[in-house]
Amino acid sequence: MSADIKTYLFPTPLSDASALPLRVQIRERVLAAIGSGLLKPDDRLPTMRALAVHLRVDLNTVQRAYAELERLGAIRTLRARGSFVSDTPPHPDGALKAAEARALAASTIARSQAAGLDPEAVVIAMRDLLALPPAPSEPESGSAKG
Repeated sequence: MSADIKTYLFPTPLSDASALPLRVQIRERVLAAIGSGLLKPDDRLPTMRALAVHLRVDLNTVQRAYAELERLGAIRTLRARGSFVSDTPPHPDGALKAAEARALAASTIARSQAAGLDPEAVVIAMRDLLALPPAPSEPESGSAKG
């Protein structure tokens, strides 16, 4: 399946007014589509040239975004075939994971502030999204979440 540029990745244009560089905005939108399940493993991404034309950005900007996505293990690029969502991202070592988590947190704080949102409100929203109801086999009484 091929990713529909407009529907999945870029239903709205990139923001020139954003504090985030265009390549980071591209990377984050692709990661968000993968994380939300809109893009599944082996889905084909738009060609770099097609995406650059659609977004009206320089081809080098898209190439850098795709290179970062590949370095993160989110996509893989096959010569003369295109770029595809990875089956499973590689598991980096603990120090690398911690550094990437910190960088993602810093990016999220910057994005929330740039959007006029309180970063604490974003943290609360993230905690709400992470809260899972107890599995059917677990008893609900006797333990409190803290």
